Amino acid sequence: MLEPLKTFRNIAILFVIAAAVYFIPGSDRATSSLEAALWVAFGAGILLLGVRTYREHRVSLHSLGERHRALLYGAVAVGLFALEARARMWRTGIGELGWFVLAALVIYALMEVYRFSRTY
Repeated sequence: MLEPLKTFRNIAILFVIAAAVYFIPGSDRATSSLEAALWVAFGAGILLLGVRTYREHRVSLHSLGERHRALLYGAVAVGLFALEARARMWRTGIGELGWFVLAALVIYALMEVYRFSRTY
């Protein structure tokens, strides 16, 4: 099958699925369930990517030393917290300022770990 026809077929399939979700009564519950399943699969994929990356770079991580490895893990944890709390923190001015301070600290910590990893 020619490539343009495959692309057209795939787009048509997406439109049929979107029309079914929009027009079939009661499909909102099924859509919510499918969305939840897709988010779980996405999260599992991200987790597996993290595990594989850790296994590939385990020696490099342990060669950082305890101080810089703790700094790296702390920066990742604070970065994830800042991403998840962004909507709630941005409701107030002081929360928005705090969010930017957290983001700046995360960037600084990651840069410090990167600079240390490049020294001999």
